[in-house]
Amino acid sequence: MYLDLFIFAVFIFIYSSVAGGVERTWISGAIIFTAFGLLIGPVGLDLISFKVDREAIKVLAELTLAMVLFIDAANADISVLKKTKALPIRLLLIGLPLTILLGFGVGAILVETLTLLEVAIVATLLAPTDAALGKAVVTNEAVPDAVRQGLSVESGLNDGICVPILFVFLALATGKAGEGGPWQLALLLVVEEIGIGLAVGLALTALAAILLRFAKGQQWLTHTWIQIPVVAIALACFAAAQLLGGSGFIAAFSGGFLFGILAKQAREELLRAAEGTGDTLAMITWVIFGAAVVGKAVGHFNWPILVYAILSLTIVRMIPVFVSLAGMGVSTEGKLFMGWFGPRGLASIVFAVIVVNANVPHGGIIAATAVCTIMLSIISHGITANPWAKEFGERFQRTRDGANQ
Repeated sequence: MYLDLFIFAVFIFIYSSVAGGVERTWISGAIIFTAFGLLIGPVGLDLISFKVDREAIKVLAELTLAMVLFIDAANADISVLKKTKALPIRLLLIGLPLTILLGFGVGAILVETLTLLEVAIVATLLAPTDAALGKAVVTNEAVPDAVRQGLSVESGLNDGICVPILFVFLALATGKAGEGGPWQLALLLVVEEIGIGLAVGLALTALAAILLRFAKGQQWLTHTWIQIPVVAIALACFAAAQLLGGSGFIAAFSGGFLFGILAKQAREELLRAAEGTGDTLAMITWVIFGAAVVGKAVGHFNWPILVYAILSLTIVRMIPVFVSLAGMGVSTEGKLFMGWFGPRGLASIVFAVIVVNANVPHGGIIAATAVCTIMLSIISHGITANPWAKEFGERFQRTRDGANQ
């Protein structure tokens, strides 16, 4: 145990010391974290002694994603969103269903070992984009505001929307749809997951914001404890929604969005420490993912899985983005940029664990497909994020300057 603690402590210290320099390169933190996990795990030097089960990975990924969603939503620029709200709405209401549908069609052709319902499960669990892996893009000020805010809102809500869809396919695949049939189950899940998630996130955050405002007025917030409230609110929103049968991800994102509005004056001060906590959780998650998951899954990869993973990150994502943004005045490069930067990560990990725990007949193949896609996403999106964001931003600025002359 002490060796494990020493390895993690030294790694966290070294990376935190050079993080600013790394973020200016083409190498993303997720690539380094996952590679380090592979290095110290059973496939590499086998230095760590602890054993991580599926449930522990799921919980860690859930908490990390909840933190990232809350913080990203709280940092949203409301003025930009008001002008460009049609963009994320189209991505969610048109692009997301088309992504699942196209992913289903491609999977039905490529992966013959899965039933059609299992293919639908794969398409659904790989549809949501990852706010944590996409952070390099949505926080890069070189990228046009509308694109950044659109991608941030999309990644914040699409995983919560996919939860009831995934549960419907799981119920059908395992014969647990109930007497009401799939449509009644789908309606019930949508109302519960999204409705409860929104209600919990907004109610808890509103109450917390009132209490924080009162405490600040009384000068009760100290420099030490002011770092804690946002972390606590984010986790409370997530946990309460999950406890009541709603989507913790929807609760975290909606709560963060409201918090950004209600605590606008002190937002930067309150969010600073929470961002560090979210980044640290993400680091630990990707290290454990590399150490405990990737090594075991690599042996199950095959050509159909690899081809499906590549197509999932390209045409399965890009074509729906092009269709959903038609007629909005977004440039071809803008559509390509938004289509490409739909990384798959934490949400897909959580969904894959849920599928395996549900004892779906071919759960191992489904999990291997998810891991393969996530690995390719970590590498390809990590390498391309900073270079393309910088070049895209420069070209956009030149085009705008030329139009203004």
